[in-house]
Amino acid sequence: MNVTFLGTGSAMPTGERAQTGLLLERDDRTLLVDCGSGVLHRLARTEIGYEGVSSVLLTHHHLDHVSDLLSLLKARWLAGEEHLEVVGPAGTKALVDDLLSVHDYLDGRVDLQVREVGPYEFEVAGFAVEAYETRHSLPCLAYRFGDEFVYSGDTEAFEGLANFADGAAVLVHDCSFPDDVDVANHPTPTQLGETLGASGASVGRVYLTHFYPHTQGREEEMVDSVRDSYDGDVRVASDLTTVRID
Repeated sequence: MNVTFLGTGSAMPTGERAQTGLLLERDDRTLLVDCGSGVLHRLARTEIGYEGVSSVLLTHHHLDHVSDLLSLLKARWLAGEEHLEVVGPAGTKALVDDLLSVHDYLDGRVDLQVREVGPYEFEVAGFAVEAYETRHSLPCLAYRFGDEFVYSGDTEAFEGLANFADGAAVLVHDCSFPDDVDVANHPTPTQLGETLGASGASVGRVYLTHFYPHTQGREEEMVDSVRDSYDGDVRVASDLTTVRID
């Protein structure tokens, strides 16, 4: 599996980081996980392009995870692509219907399939997925793709999610702010490190993502804070970096 970070930013994007989006590739299968602002432009810079992505899996419905969704639909329509599948937690159909009610000229331009999922196993775009409910200000799901890859979505750090990632080669985890920011619904690096360390979960590599501007220039400091309590491989995710997971 290849995982490309399309956007590693947050609701306050920077010039270096688009909002949230991940491109998963395995053999001839592709899946876009989340579709925040700037993700469509990042996707256009990959070999797959938006023409090659016909399925989107949403973790939740905050704007920085969905705001390029209709832009993707329109780009695929204009490129002559005929299908788009959108999968996400409860409320995804209402979200898409409401967006199309505002931009009604896009309704019916492609064969649009919308499916809602919950914290259980399912399949999308040929990927077997297991979902787990996270702790965020909106209902949000973390996703596991076998023993290869786990993505936390937006969440506080907690032991149940760490255990959900146990045995995975790569965990991509929300780490939105440095330690001196008082925040809820997202973890600081010390909170994340303490949770991972206390859980005893074995993860091959952890990538920090979903960075607010508060983290600029402090990324390595944040990695060190995680490592204070967690003896594992911890790295900073960057836009358009591809991780190959064998």
